[in-house]
Amino acid sequence: MTELNDTYDVVVIGGGAAGLNGALMLARSRRSVVVIDAGSPRNAPAEGVHGLLARDGMPPAELLEIGRAEVRGYGGQVVPGAVVAVERVDADAVPPGPRDGGSDGAGPESFRVTLDGGRTVLARRVLVATGLADELPDIPGLREQWGHGVLHCPYCHGWEVRDQRIAILAGGPMSVHQALLFSQLSDDVVFLTHTAAPLSDEDAEKLAARDIRIVDGVVAEVLSAAGTLTGVRLADGTVLDRDALVVGPRMNTRATFLAGLGLTPQPHPSGAGDHIPADPVGRTTVPGVWIAGNATDPSAQVGAAAAAGAMAGAQINAELVMAETEAAVSELRARKAGAAV
Repeated sequence: MTELNDTYDVVVIGGGAAGLNGALMLARSRRSVVVIDAGSPRNAPAEGVHGLLARDGMPPAELLEIGRAEVRGYGGQVVPGAVVAVERVDADAVPPGPRDGGSDGAGPESFRVTLDGGRTVLARRVLVATGLADELPDIPGLREQWGHGVLHCPYCHGWEVRDQRIAILAGGPMSVHQALLFSQLSDDVVFLTHTAAPLSDEDAEKLAARDIRIVDGVVAEVLSAAGTLTGVRLADGTVLDRDALVVGPRMNTRATFLAGLGLTPQPHPSGAGDHIPADPVGRTTVPGVWIAGNATDPSAQVGAAAAAGAMAGAQINAELVMAETEAAVSELRARKAGAAV
């Protein structure tokens, strides 16, 4: 279960919620599937996964371990590794799957997936679920608190800082929106203008209406003691005592290895980062390549990412069934034509 075969129906790139749930759907459909997991989940610094029904508060590593076991329980594989390239190959290079009855059935889309160690595997379809990387503000002391005292999502971590002293760091396009959302959780929220452009009159009015105090000045350092965030220091030496700092990281997709197929990161409509565009079920503009989770939807929480992976997995299986059926029909017609001669 941990050694790569040469060929698969589907290679899933990324072992987070989206990738594992996609693989689970495929394995339950008796597809040969492998998940290639680089082992660097975005939510690793967090103490728990929140907002996920029946699993609220579960440590991220525990959730993924359960997911890997479920995929393996249906015959799927999960192996460590990082993918560096995906390229199209002749469909005849990928043997038919175990349910093909000996027909080719591969359809026109087949791919070679290359790992960082040079190993390659062939696949009839590819599901990309590599997630994203958070590009944090370059402020001393901030990164050390990421996932604990430094947060970004009110739905992921807001309850844990309810009624505390919260600061919102301006900088991203969603900063004012973040401030408004966190004001639902605490009566003590301040908005740090930092190096951002001046607020519009409309945004300033919104903050005032929610009793969010605006603090001007560049943030020079995030302060902490005994591993706990205690406040921020401004460039003029002013110290603001705070229990939590909310930031808006730039969110960059990790699926840059798809460039060889013509799939390059595009700016996300939110302005918060980039993504690989896809249709509602995960189909990219390259036939045979699917994508799910944060690699295409930066705002997706764990539950949404898992659901997107499940949808993509089901759609991939359906596409393969149709391709196999078409091949089988052609073969049946050929046999009938031969018998009639």
